[in-house]
Amino acid sequence: VERKVATPFESLIWQIKGMDYVYSVSKPGMALIIARFKVGEDMEDSLVKLYNKIMSNMDKLPPGALHPLVKPKDINDVPIVTLTLWSDKRTPYELHKFAEELLQQLKQVPNTSKTWIIGGDTRHFKVIVDRNKLKNYHLSLLQVVQAIRSANAKLPAGKITENDKEFPVEAGEFIKNINDLRNIVVAVYKGKPVFLKDVATVVDAPRDPTHYVFISFGPHSEDKGVSKEFLKEHGNQFPAVTIAIAKKKGTNAVTVAKAILDKLNDVKPHMLPPDVHVTVTRNYGKTAEDKFEELMFHLGVAIAAVVVFIGLTLGIREALIVSIAIPTTLALTLFVDLLTGYTLNRVTLFALIFTLGLLVDDAIVVVENIHRHLKLKELPPLQASIYAVAEVGNPTILATFTVIAALLPMAFVRGLMGPYMRPIPVNASIAMFFSLIVAFVISPWAAYYLLGKRAEKEEEKFVLEKSFTYRAYNKIVRPLLESAWKRWAFLGFVGLLMVGSVMMFYTKAVVVKLLPFDNKSEFQVVIDMPEGTSLEETARVTKAIADYVQTIPEVTDFESYIGTASPFDFNGLVRHYYLRKGGNVADIRINLVDKHKRKRQSHEIAKEERPKIQAVARAVNPEANVKIVEVPPGPPVLATLVAEIYGKDDKVRRRIAKEVEEIFKKTPGVVDVDTLVDADHYKYEVVINRRKARESGVTEEQISKTISVAFKGAAVSEAHTKYDMEPVAIWVRLPRTQRDDIRKVLDLTVMNREGKLIPLRELVTIKKVLADKTIYHKNLHPVSYVIADVAGKYEAPIYPILQINKYLSEHPLPDGYKLSYSFLPPHMPKDDFKPMMKWDGEWQITYETFRDMGAAFIVALILIYLLIVGQFQSFIIPMIIMAPIPLTMIGIIPGHWIMSKILGKTAYFTATSMIGFIALAGIVVRNSIILVDFILMRKREGAPLKDSIIEAGAVRFRPIVLTAAAAIVGAAVILLDPIFQGLAISLLFGVFASTTLTLVVIPVLYYMIEKRNWKEE
Repeated sequence: VERKVATPFESLIWQIKGMDYVYSVSKPGMALIIARFKVGEDMEDSLVKLYNKIMSNMDKLPPGALHPLVKPKDINDVPIVTLTLWSDKRTPYELHKFAEELLQQLKQVPNTSKTWIIGGDTRHFKVIVDRNKLKNYHLSLLQVVQAIRSANAKLPAGKITENDKEFPVEAGEFIKNINDLRNIVVAVYKGKPVFLKDVATVVDAPRDPTHYVFISFGPHSEDKGVSKEFLKEHGNQFPAVTIAIAKKKGTNAVTVAKAILDKLNDVKPHMLPPDVHVTVTRNYGKTAEDKFEELMFHLGVAIAAVVVFIGLTLGIREALIVSIAIPTTLALTLFVDLLTGYTLNRVTLFALIFTLGLLVDDAIVVVENIHRHLKLKELPPLQASIYAVAEVGNPTILATFTVIAALLPMAFVRGLMGPYMRPIPVNASIAMFFSLIVAFVISPWAAYYLLGKRAEKEEEKFVLEKSFTYRAYNKIVRPLLESAWKRWAFLGFVGLLMVGSVMMFYTKAVVVKLLPFDNKSEFQVVIDMPEGTSLEETARVTKAIADYVQTIPEVTDFESYIGTASPFDFNGLVRHYYLRKGGNVADIRINLVDKHKRKRQSHEIAKEERPKIQAVARAVNPEANVKIVEVPPGPPVLATLVAEIYGKDDKVRRRIAKEVEEIFKKTPGVVDVDTLVDADHYKYEVVINRRKARESGVTEEQISKTISVAFKGAAVSEAHTKYDMEPVAIWVRLPRTQRDDIRKVLDLTVMNREGKLIPLRELVTIKKVLADKTIYHKNLHPVSYVIADVAGKYEAPIYPILQINKYLSEHPLPDGYKLSYSFLPPHMPKDDFKPMMKWDGEWQITYETFRDMGAAFIVALILIYLLIVGQFQSFIIPMIIMAPIPLTMIGIIPGHWIMSKILGKTAYFTATSMIGFIALAGIVVRNSIILVDFILMRKREGAPLKDSIIEAGAVRFRPIVLTAAAAIVGAAVILLDPIFQGLAISLLFGVFASTTLTLVVIPVLYYMIEKRNWKEE
């Protein structure tokens, strides 16, 4: 097809509503289009519209274009299980044969989907045609091809009736074995038949290698069942083939993967000889199961920790009452998840752990107030319980809905991070709502029956003024209420703490990043050699890297895929690694020992081994471009750092991309720099003299096909053998000695209409020219890409982006190019006439995520303000109640810095940290509401202002501290999780700081605002 065949398709796709972007890659003979729909769009419906639009515009598309609409690849095409067959005695051809037979059995497992084999080669009947023998028998190469096709045909020829019975008639015969092929009559020369074996060597063998697949083992080879003694005896690189198996959409990866491996164990003894080994090189079902079990354990620990904490602070019976709320609320939340289609995955389980400390808040407030009123002995137990619930009813309802109002807007975050994080606000909001119902229905009933009789037996009456809490609180707060300069000094100190905390972002004491890397069990080495590099040279570089990788202490096994793509994962799906093919590319997929058996996390291993692996590759070939690719913690992107260069002129755009690439390489912390701009490489063009060809009675098609078959080879037909599951391809090609020089093609001949052989040297000329380069478009704009990863002290893309932007402003690009760029991701260019650079990659998602979460936070603040206004019928009191919200930063930001020092590694301020900050807005307001509500209650009873404030703080001190401590205990369980560590730090330090300050700041602010109004009344 034409190189720009993608353009009309791309234009049609871009017209479909709901598109986020359309991205295309065009190479000679191939055009690929990737379209991303906006989150929430119905892709199936959009595809139908797309199909109808293309079908109605077929007249506008280039002639000969292939069918444009194929099933798009998605997450369900990612193999969940890969099995690698290897042997120290068998050839890749034999291994592929075993893999085909084994795969037929594994396909029988229910809920398996797409399957394929990587490596080895299928059976072929190779026809190696001798050019000199063709000349001796007055034959052309295409005559041999046509003879094979003609001899291998069987067609229905109607029916015949004999003796009242009808018989079908078939004419012709298929080639069934290699002898049938050898004995095909190609032509008749001088009255004698010329058989195929007379002009060609016909063998039953695989094609010349176009790729290699090997498996090797590391120091932990025993984990994969391979002893060190075996490796010493047989070496440590074995030919291999890999079976990749995906699952159907909506099925459970754990059960499907287990069924596949059970089937393997059942059939393996019957199908594979002892010298053919099978290594499980990927099992995402086991990965998911381990993560699920780990999170369930954390959830159990969190529940136990919260119950024990309440038992130690309130009492055993009180803890039992509060603990009833936990399983009840969780069960109701999971039931709603079942109805709404949410599955139990890592994010939903973290949502439950995150909310664990919050869903007992309502029960704690209610039970603690009942407990207090029973001790006051002002009413009988039943009436005291009812009064206690009524007293905190309105503020508890309001406080719960403020937490929901803080969380729920985050469910509307757009972009790739939206669906990833959505279960947290949704599940947390559902859990909070049910916890409120449980607190008002079950907790009072249980409290009355478990605490009422005990209260009747107690004779001592509780006196607030004699309590330690009242005396301590009065000593701290009263001086601030009675002295104006102390109040202002205190508020000024809080303000300084706030400014100092925020400044930690500016000084980079706290680093901002979308998500930190998780501790995975795998990473990938991607090898890109310059265009035109031979397969053997790429294999040489890969072998050198493999020799080093097998010395990395944490490695169990690794697979080298040279000239072909490895089994792709979700990251490879987005980065299009499944398209990698050719002699200049290779992948090494490295599997690590279980994380509980190693000290270094996978990210540390990848970061520390990167320079060593790259040094090994450069020592073999200085032009080798080697990148270390880790499984991303969240939505994958083309690369961590992506600069998109736009502009109409290809040469200018590509030159700018190369210059930006050099700037990337000079920037500290930027690694694995590459550009999606093909290096200059040459090709041979066989130019046909059309006039001479026509005058000689030869068509251009004859010439082109002859050259293609001679050099590339072609599967001209298929043999239907007896024992093969698939037809055996008949492959025609010249021997290597006759195609190792482009000029030897001139000795070939083609036959004209009169039966005369015409040498190609009379019809063609050979030119050596620059090869065409790949064309990239994004949203119909020509684009070139510069990509890189980020490593070192600051692993977030924002920091090198700032450095690169500063460098570009101080050092304009040579040749007078002026680039428009900015810190924030700009819109697509308005036109293509001026060069422009746009930042993409992880920074694009980071920007979109924090932008949308910031918007969600603003919406949450508005909702909280309106709820409080509705409850207190005041526009001033809500401002007092919400004033401590920014104070959470005094705990959150320094908390990340403190954890960095404790852990000895950077604790990033991440998207989950932002979730914690937004959630804290609801928690802080909850505490403020409970405090202010009691002050207003005492106001209605006629108590003095200062006494009301002191009494409110003393009475509400315990429920406020208990609810805050419960949130801290629940968050502590996930503190060491790499992804959700930011959320845990925000809750731990944010709750501690905000609760401490709220108990003082709210009384001070309330007194400063209300002292005049109180006096007037």
